[in-house]
Amino acid sequence: MSSLVVVCIAGVLFFLAYRFYAKKLEGLWQINPQRPTPAVSKYNGVDFVPAKNWLVLFGHHFSSIAGAGPIIGPVIAVVYWGWLPALIWVILGAIFIGGTHDFSSLIVSVREEANSVANISSKVVSKNAKIIFSLFIWLALILVISVFIHLCADTFVKEPRIVLPSLGLIPTALFVGFLLYNLKANSFLTTILGLLVLACLIILGNLIPISLGKDSLIIWSFILILYSYIASITPVQILLQPRDYLSSFLLFFGAGAGLIGLLISNPKLSYSFYTHWRTEAGILWPMLCVTVACGAISGFHSLISSGTTSKQLSSERYAKRIGYGGMLIEGLVAILAILAISAGIKGDLLSIFKQTGPIATFGRGYGEITAPLLRGFGSFIAITILNSFILTTLDTATRIARYITEELFKIKNRYLSTLIIVISGGALALSGRWSRIWPVFGAANQLTASLALFVVTCWLLLNKKKTLFTLIPAVFMLFVTVSALIYQSLSYFKNKDYLLLGISGVLVGLALFMLIEVILKFKDWAQNAKR
Repeated sequence: MSSLVVVCIAGVLFFLAYRFYAKKLEGLWQINPQRPTPAVSKYNGVDFVPAKNWLVLFGHHFSSIAGAGPIIGPVIAVVYWGWLPALIWVILGAIFIGGTHDFSSLIVSVREEANSVANISSKVVSKNAKIIFSLFIWLALILVISVFIHLCADTFVKEPRIVLPSLGLIPTALFVGFLLYNLKANSFLTTILGLLVLACLIILGNLIPISLGKDSLIIWSFILILYSYIASITPVQILLQPRDYLSSFLLFFGAGAGLIGLLISNPKLSYSFYTHWRTEAGILWPMLCVTVACGAISGFHSLISSGTTSKQLSSERYAKRIGYGGMLIEGLVAILAILAISAGIKGDLLSIFKQTGPIATFGRGYGEITAPLLRGFGSFIAITILNSFILTTLDTATRIARYITEELFKIKNRYLSTLIIVISGGALALSGRWSRIWPVFGAANQLTASLALFVVTCWLLLNKKKTLFTLIPAVFMLFVTVSALIYQSLSYFKNKDYLLLGISGVLVGLALFMLIEVILKFKDWAQNAKR
């Protein structure tokens, strides 16, 4: 099958979804551009800061939600189950579940003074729900941080040419942020300057690889833990906003180059559209839905939407572009990853994957499909772009975990709360279990999405609005993710992996407790309606 046909089908479906389905969601939430947002009404210069323009905020939001998820998950799914199941799940999931989840999480947070979804659950469900949901999110974020610390450090070790551009992005972002917010410089000229510096860093990185010796994996892990700590307590306009803004252009360039490469070469999908129902990664359903942890639906997105994005949204008119639009673009990135390895790699894909891992496998496939445009630099550029997003996910996840730690454990000192987070996530990252943690992370991530959708549904019900748009996806994702966690738990028990078995058990238990609270709330509303 032609890869261009796949791109065209996905593009048309996503355009129609944004044009019509997202419009329905705007009507449901009664978007009002004149209503002041918390970024304006609660401005404090640290967390509540209206973005310079909507593109800056889109850059932060998209860089934070994308990370490595829409690449790694689809790559693993294609390798083990074939490209068609992964493609179907990404398209349908992004349109009807992921887009709804992201947009709704953002706007409900804006309506509730930029409170997190967990905090909102206290108002619309119960105080117990807030505690349960917060504990669940806290544990899920520890998994996120641990996985991405390992992935970033491992990529630095295996591809030392990306170290300079990846870390050089940090001072570049500080400089761009200073120009934008302190000197009030022209946004267009400042962006061009920042991108030119990034281009120079990429060229220098290719010429000057940086390696730290035989213990480099551990050293890089500690450096990344320290970076996560510092970046997560720094005011958003200093590093987070400009860094994510610049990173978004890297991804747009990468996605654009990939699409142009496909247009020029139009490679055929040579890998199997379907392999087997049962593989080393488990059975196709429900494991596919939690392996593709981003690209279709991701609970981490609700944490970004209600954790940082809602505190920077200058007007409700931009909610659809950033929330729903950001999810669809992430879906396109996931589709590009699917096509890169299905059409770009010839030979034994499973063997290549086992030897090099998901990031290098993607880089190899991307390098092949962009060869007419980027020549021999495609793989290097792909891994550089991907790693910049891993760094983004790291410090954003740490920042949100800080918020939750402060709320949940009543810790007022942000330095102490952040220290607790990085120690917990770092210790798990240094355990060297990333490949076994990934499915647990995926299930926790998707289960977070389900619980967030239940909270949003309760808010809609409380405000006498239609709930089917959010209730159906919430129920579906709950069934999928609990099934996946139970399935994985059996494997962990057989392999005597009691740490991951315990984590899976806690996640299932917290989710069921949360569901009970939601059901009790629904019963209360039903009884009150009869009176």
